Amino acid sequence: MPRIGLLGDDLQLGSLLFWRAPRVVVVELHGLLAGRDGALNLKSVGPVVERAFKAAASKNRPAGGHVVLDIDCRGGSPVQSELIAGLIRRLAAENAATVHAVIQEVGASGGYWLACAADDIRASAMSIVGSIGVIGGGFGFDELLARAGIQRRLYTSGENKARLDPFSPERPEDVAFVHRLMAEIHERFKAWVRTRRGERLRGAEDTLFDGSFFLGEQALALGLVDGLSDIDRTVRELGGERAVARVFRPRRKRRLLGRLLVEAALDAVEERAGRITLR
Repeated sequence: MPRIGLLGDDLQLGSLLFWRAPRVVVVELHGLLAGRDGALNLKSVGPVVERAFKAAASKNRPAGGHVVLDIDCRGGSPVQSELIAGLIRRLAAENAATVHAVIQEVGASGGYWLACAADDIRASAMSIVGSIGVIGGGFGFDELLARAGIQRRLYTSGENKARLDPFSPERPEDVAFVHRLMAEIHERFKAWVRTRRGERLRGAEDTLFDGSFFLGEQALALGLVDGLSDIDRTVRELGGERAVARVFRPRRKRRLLGRLLVEAALDAVEERAGRITLR
């Protein structure tokens, strides 16, 4: 009986210590960057990020002032990348908070854009990091229609209104237009990385910015990340050995198997659609 009582006391003490442990705010950013429901975008992530910074700024939290970005993202929409990263920097300035990014499996393209919103970036030795580039493309069905004897009837007002129409022959001037657009986005991406990483970048820009991706260890040598770590170790480094993570993540509706399959199909379409993405 004394042992049972002691066990009960230990459990109560353990629970008390857990609730009194320093909390480090962690924001989960997992998935594809896209404007649609179920993806990472300002609509789904913005309120979560705002609550996280508010919690980190609380005077009642010994580890307040730190926000950790838990990143597992292979990229997607350049618009959503810029909007989310911009929000993070604005809230960091308003709350005098320090932002840390930890890349899990992947922090590439738009995912690396998000990571650069942090003041320091960490990754696993085998994380996929970088891919600082822009990709776009689609399919052309004009020859298939011709072989099938199908005529394409398209009416527009404006010389370039049907630019990149997949059922019409590709025009050299359209290809040149897309390349110019992609180059402009790529320049914005490179400027963002230079601004955020500064003198920490090592190696030739031709290597850093050619769209290649690197393992975490290689990224560390190139200055794309600042250290090798994981979420748990980062939380303890920031809040002490007893620190625990207080995780903020976008709310996801309960999804049946059919919905999950649809979202997987949408992810595949996002990757292959005739649009420009950071991936």
